[in-house]
Amino acid sequence: MATISELKDAMRQKLESRGVMGQLKARIRAEVFSALDEQREARPSLSHENLLINELIREYLEFNKYRHTASVLTAESGQPETPLDRQFLAAELRVSEDASSKSVPLLYGLVSHFLNSSGNRGKVLVRGAAVSISAPGHDS
Repeated sequence: MATISELKDAMRQKLESRGVMGQLKARIRAEVFSALDEQREARPSLSHENLLINELIREYLEFNKYRHTASVLTAESGQPETPLDRQFLAAELRVSEDASSKSVPLLYGLVSHFLNSSGNRGKVLVRGAAVSISAPGHDS
């Protein structure tokens, strides 16, 4: 008969092999960050721009199997647990997609567009947001 120590080791190995252990660690980490943030200052409300940016990042993280990082992002940012619909996100960003672009995160397509753009000698004029965005740790 197995000892308690052997059962613990077997359970730990099984949880690690299934990826559950990493998920638990990430969730605990996210909760610790959340608890620490609550003690400091209130998080600003999630602006429309931040919602879209966070969703682009989440889609990228999940595509690359960075699920633990994605779970911390969701917990820390206040992003809804359920991802935004990809078609909604593309429409909000005014992005047209073809069949091949739908197989990768939107962020890849956006970066590819700017890297391959030849207008303005390859430079894009970046402007501030149309609305005031209060970023954590920055006064508006």
